[in-house]
Amino acid sequence: MLAANEYKSANNRAYYAVFHAVNAVHALNGKAFKRHKDAIGNFNKDYVKKEIFPREIGRRIGEAEEIRHASDYDDFYIASRVESERQVATAEDFIQLVKKYCLEQIERTV
Repeated sequence: MLAANEYKSANNRAYYAVFHAVNAVHALNGKAFKRHKDAIGNFNKDYVKKEIFPREIGRRIGEAEEIRHASDYDDFYIASRVESERQVATAEDFIQLVKKYCLEQIERTV
């Protein structure tokens, strides 16, 4: 999407990558949330506040959620390439953190 200059779509896909990664972390403890707000809120409470994940990534997730919402629902919102690149970078960074965390948790149970 980013390469095609579809910035609003890139923001959407970056956020959903983050959202599904959050759900993967919750799944390790048998938790599942239907609402985005609940999944993100519980992630912040259970993992960011306890510094299992860095506070900075919690802030970036919140920003990704806001930008995705604006991209999807605000008719007058204009997404920029720079902003979309930042959202994609957030998703990539977070996925790497989640991958590392999940692998560590799985190794503990083996």
